[in-house]
Amino acid sequence: MDIYKITRLSGLLIIVALFGACEKDVQPIINYDFVYEGDNFETNAAAELELRNALSALASEMKNGRTAGTQVDYNQLLSLYQAGTPSLASTSTTYYQNRIEGAGGWLEELSKASGGTYTPGTPTGEGGVYEGYLFNEYGLELEQMVEKGLFAAALYNYAAAILDGSHDETTADRVVALFGAHPDFSNSDNSSVDNPDTFSAKYTARRDKNDGLGMYYIMVNNFEVLQTAIRIGDDLDTQKRLAIAALKTTWERAIFATAINYLHSAISKLSSTNPTDADQASALHAYSEVIGFIHGWREIAPAQKLITDSEIDDLLLTLNAPYDAAPASYTFATDPVNELPKMTQAIDKIQAIYSFTDQQIQDFKENWVSKQGR
Repeated sequence: MDIYKITRLSGLLIIVALFGACEKDVQPIINYDFVYEGDNFETNAAAELELRNALSALASEMKNGRTAGTQVDYNQLLSLYQAGTPSLASTSTTYYQNRIEGAGGWLEELSKASGGTYTPGTPTGEGGVYEGYLFNEYGLELEQMVEKGLFAAALYNYAAAILDGSHDETTADRVVALFGAHPDFSNSDNSSVDNPDTFSAKYTARRDKNDGLGMYYIMVNNFEVLQTAIRIGDDLDTQKRLAIAALKTTWERAIFATAINYLHSAISKLSSTNPTDADQASALHAYSEVIGFIHGWREIAPAQKLITDSEIDDLLLTLNAPYDAAPASYTFATDPVNELPKMTQAIDKIQAIYSFTDQQIQDFKENWVSKQGR
């Protein structure tokens, strides 16, 4: 048997993030050892790992459009989105599926933008490549709307359904896979480590200071509790329920912490004196990731998230990317003096929604995996 985490002895205090609570509430669990056993991970999570592969393949195909003069075929993109059982399409919220597919959907619009060139300004044409990124005519990178949005709209949405269903020995492994982790929980997206984190786990690791108190640690801790509780049965039913709540809320908080990180990045690049074209493109790329991260949570069931759809709509409107109208994303590059304060306003709003401390807001500026060289 492979054991990927050090056993935690009885009497461990499990950190649990609860709905409406502060980042960590402490619940004592006694008489059981907690360790994540991952020897059957690839078998138990085979379908979920294939779903991850499907998202990677779709992202890779969309990225081809970043090359000037390269046309990306809509039908190929759609095929990748719909491929597999389950598929990205079948696990997506209905709302997000309708934004991605069909006439006027993000995949079709990305295809139309590919092969062209783009310069931030009054919207004309279909968009195109600007300094190595593919934008639509409004200055929004649709690749990020699809990929980063699906972290929540498909992967989290599917994981929440699994957690709310009947549980068996495969449950924890399946959710670990959808989170983007592996049972050795590397807390790193560095390609030099075995089984590096990807998808949501990758960004959760970047927000974690590796001090045993951060969001990645909370996820690992509660994956261990979930798996153990399922195996033990009724004796740990309360702990299982708390672990499930913690996994959901911490996953969400980590994604919105990452939105703050990218807002900081965009502000930094666009507030410099005479930003270069490369700076502007990089900032619009970071900004587009923020919009994707946020938008993906829209119309996920209210019981499955802390943020409300009205709060999401307000954030998107604040960031010039309303869900129900054409975005004005380009204005952050063309008029940063007047527009950049909106990004600061969005950070403040996210902080209020999730009760992040001022110190956390500062910490979220960092990629801690890179900073700590782990």
